[in-house]
Amino acid sequence: MPGTLFVVATPIGNLEDVTLRALRILGEVEAIVCEDTRTTAKLLSHHEIRTPLVALYGRSGGSVLDRLRAGGSVALVSESGTPGISDPGAELVAAAHAEGIAVRVIPGPCAAAAAASASGLPADRFLFEGFLPRKPGKRRRILESLARETRTLIFYESPHRVAATLEALRDALGDRKLAVARELTKVFEEIRPTTISEAIADLKKRPPRGEYVLVVAGAPKAPRRRKESSEEE
Repeated sequence: MPGTLFVVATPIGNLEDVTLRALRILGEVEAIVCEDTRTTAKLLSHHEIRTPLVALYGRSGGSVLDRLRAGGSVALVSESGTPGISDPGAELVAAAHAEGIAVRVIPGPCAAAAAASASGLPADRFLFEGFLPRKPGKRRRILESLARETRTLIFYESPHRVAATLEALRDALGDRKLAVARELTKVFEEIRPTTISEAIADLKKRPPRGEYVLVVAGAPKAPRRRKESSEEE
């Protein structure tokens, strides 16, 4: 019988933000597949877990599937947060499903959900876009296609590209309400309600640091038209 692939959410910053179940699974599986062994090693060391680590790139995915086919149990973790959300782990999960291997989820932290919950913007419905393309043309086309989207928009961004992304947002969407979430759960956490233009001005005063989540207000909803009565009054 094939084994089980556990999809385990890990902290996005603060090492205490991990569930008891996640710690138990990480200690019981035969191996932990991770995006960055250095980051995951810090988490395991903090919680005194000694399970072997396997870096997930290139051909290593095949060896992980071999272990699962043989009945082994493996945990998949991201560099931070929930695996498969803007990281390469999604390919391993898809491959496991295709092989008929059991996949079990151990839920926990997710930067997009955390930022949305603390943004002050509507989070009953939102559209997560992850990282936008690096090339300006592709980035512009995607943002222009979202210009009339009424749901709250959520993007991930690095400190090296956040200024260019904010300018692209302003050009494509106009100056909207925005929550800038930076270094979530870490020592210098910042969650600041602002506008796109104010965020651009702020970055010119102080250089960007840390990983960003940008929560952008959706387009205003068009007013509903009153239905004309078919009956004469």
